[in-house]
Amino acid sequence: MLLVRTLLFTPGNNWRMIQKARDLQADAIILDLEDAVPMAEKETARIFVRDGIPLIKSSGNQTFVRVNALTTGLTQEDLFYSVQETLDGVILSKTESTADIQQIGEMLDKLEKENGLPLGSTSLIPLLETARGVMNAEKIAPASGRIIGLCFGALDFTRNMGTTQSRDGTEIFYARSKIALVANAYNIQPIDTPWFNLADAEGLDRDAGLARRLGFKGKLLIHPEQIERVNQIFSPSEGDVAYAETVVKAFKEAERQGIGAVSLHGKMIDVASFHQAEALLKYAHLIAEKGAKKKQTLF
Repeated sequence: MLLVRTLLFTPGNNWRMIQKARDLQADAIILDLEDAVPMAEKETARIFVRDGIPLIKSSGNQTFVRVNALTTGLTQEDLFYSVQETLDGVILSKTESTADIQQIGEMLDKLEKENGLPLGSTSLIPLLETARGVMNAEKIAPASGRIIGLCFGALDFTRNMGTTQSRDGTEIFYARSKIALVANAYNIQPIDTPWFNLADAEGLDRDAGLARRLGFKGKLLIHPEQIERVNQIFSPSEGDVAYAETVVKAFKEAERQGIGAVSLHGKMIDVASFHQAEALLKYAHLIAEKGAKKKQTLF
């Protein structure tokens, strides 16, 4: 089970921000070599990212790098500077096909071999941000054993569709739903698009809440101020945990009595309810464990 409630983009060309990212409570830091970095600063950013990956990893955060799309011709060099033992994975911009997955997979195979890393040790998260990418989601998701999740990028998606992103998200509802559905079907993590209006905290809460109800497990972020709110939204509440504990206890007691289902507070609890409750408790434990490790790195 992977903890991906919050994944914060950090510009790869800003060493000060990379250093500050060590102390943040995001589940993952994404060192960005794509949109956040002007073309003239790509080389500098690659060096900062190379040196920043172990720095971020040592702080208890998962560490990812967003590389430029394959069509740019920059991906190979991005990966050359990024692939190392302390890198958790790569986010591939504008993924559109299984051919993209095969191509970057071959690049990763080569670099892992050259660097003495176990083959397949670098995870991959395709970023779907075009109409073609969303359309091919169900082909992309199972295209490689490296793939641990699917990200949605609404800004470029709406541009590709010839529209603009609204506050209520009507124009991206289908794409979001499809990505969440496909990722859950293949047992990988669906990760939602960023919320870009930093002045609209209420909108962020509503948007992240909708994403969770659609089945997303987390959200891409563009500012540290968004971390605490989104972590909370994608975490089970104390009430959720207490109820899950009650469900597990009640079902196990029913099993001991040779009963396949039991009524709890007027609701029927069966084996599916039991497994759902167990999964929630494991997730809550993972969150608590991550928080404890993070405290150890800060003090």
